[in-house]
Amino acid sequence: MDILLYVLAAVLVVIGLAGAILPALPGVPILYAGLWLAAAVDGYHHVGFWWLIIIGLIGALAMLLDLVASVFGAKRVGATPAALWGSAIGTVIGLFFGLPGLLLGPFAGALAGELTSGSSVLRSTHVGIGTWIGLLLGTLAKLVLSFVMLALFAFAMLW
Repeated sequence: MDILLYVLAAVLVVIGLAGAILPALPGVPILYAGLWLAAAVDGYHHVGFWWLIIIGLIGALAMLLDLVASVFGAKRVGATPAALWGSAIGTVIGLFFGLPGLLLGPFAGALAGELTSGSSVLRSTHVGIGTWIGLLLGTLAKLVLSFVMLALFAFAMLW
């Protein structure tokens, strides 16, 4: 039975790492669930409460960075408050439209917000692209932090 649970934990970890890249999957929580399951099967002998808390905090940071990255990207290029709100709203609405919505939602929201504030189409597009770059950097940060979670778990298991 333990082998089956370890295999399930490994599958969850792989799906979680894929979800760190694919915005449609909640990668970090799935990764954390896989790591927690492996620790539980081990009886928490190698990875105990404090390791799981630290790994969970890193996971929470990864999720937070992923959520706010597109707004920071828009702000970095000098977006108006309307564009920042548009980016946030576009991100939330994009959740309901799968991968295309998650990729285009923040861009479209920032673009629409900047246009409503009276900016030119070129300026609005610039803000939308800044938002999209922020989204990509947030995904990269989430992926890096996911590997940090995995590395800490491996270190705890081997130590």
